Amino acid sequence: MKKVVKGRRCTMDLQFDNRSPVYIQVIDYFKQQIASGQMELGEELPSRRELANKLKINPNTVQKAFKEMEDSHLIVTEGNLPSKVTEDQSVIKQLRKELIESAVDDFIQTVQTIQIPLEDVLELIKEHYGK
Repeated sequence: MKKVVKGRRCTMDLQFDNRSPVYIQVIDYFKQQIASGQMELGEELPSRRELANKLKINPNTVQKAFKEMEDSHLIVTEGNLPSKVTEDQSVIKQLRKELIESAVDDFIQTVQTIQIPLEDVLELIKEHYGK
């Protein structure tokens, strides 16, 4: 199910599926937005209640997602102030590395199952990377 939430500075376009828990999908969405620069360092996130209402999900689900993102230092919450995207460049760098490694692992697993030689794969990557 596709959910579109207009945030303070960005539109959140989440597509929930039944393959993984909703809170994980919320986390993955924010990770993608942060790693890609769609959400800026220090940018305020919607409140937990606001996000839950707009996505029509349980507030506890949003709370769980925010807690996990806080524990991994992707977001920072100070007192009663709104949560914000971290400004720690090392956290962002690590996040990007993890996302790239995951995508590469998935790609390699797929390519290996169809037994394409590495040289052919590298050539195709070079051809398509700039597109």
